[in-house]
Amino acid sequence: MDNLAEKAAELAAIHGPGVLKALAVLVIGWLIARALAGITRRMLDRSKIEATLAAFASRLLYAAMITLVLITALGKLGVPTASFVAVIGAAGLAVGFALQGSLSNFAAGIMLISFRPFKVGDFVEAAGVAGTIEEIQIFATRLRTPDNKAIIVPNAAITGANITNFSAKDARRVDMVFGISYGDDLKKAKAILEELLAADDRVLDDPAPRVAVLELGDSSVNFVVRPWVKTADYWDVLFDMTEAVKLAFDERNITIPFPQHDVHMHQAG
Repeated sequence: MDNLAEKAAELAAIHGPGVLKALAVLVIGWLIARALAGITRRMLDRSKIEATLAAFASRLLYAAMITLVLITALGKLGVPTASFVAVIGAAGLAVGFALQGSLSNFAAGIMLISFRPFKVGDFVEAAGVAGTIEEIQIFATRLRTPDNKAIIVPNAAITGANITNFSAKDARRVDMVFGISYGDDLKKAKAILEELLAADDRVLDDPAPRVAVLELGDSSVNFVVRPWVKTADYWDVLFDMTEAVKLAFDERNITIPFPQHDVHMHQAG
């Protein structure tokens, strides 16, 4: 027992200071890492940076500092840390090569969050799909299509192509084309279209709506009708105006032509 106690005392005398220093480094380092991560998160929040990016940056800083604290604590215990640093560097390089696609999505996510070509709630067309933005994540963006399907698009695919944001502006132009037959009164038809636009309170006065003859088609005279509306009213005005034009033309005896084929049969002599 005396020998055991002596050995314990000897080990404590030799390694005790190192263990105490390592524990002190762990405790103090953990407190500093936690405090700095919190300060970073609050500073990013105050700078109006996207919450997703602020949370990720603070967590990344915390993880890096904890790694540094652990390596420092091991050094206080007398453990050679050069090999640990080399292993961590090699592992980071290997992970970087293995996750090239993920890293490109990560970089694209940072760009989307920083430059904000769209925000949650916007209706956009990007990477060949159209839908309402539900969530912008670091690696992917979640959209909801008009028929309520969830689509998850890698961020690199979004930044690598054109982005059309239909919600970015307060007003949009509704482009419609209506045809009448060549035998109908052109001025009368134009007046009907202008009356319908004037009667709809959702049509904006500035910019002014436009009704004009677009082309003389094969079987119809085609009008272009272009009212400006609030972005939120776009689809309602499009649907309602299409129905209203059909009803008004029927009531005022304006014909909307449709494709026809004349078949001529000749009897062989």
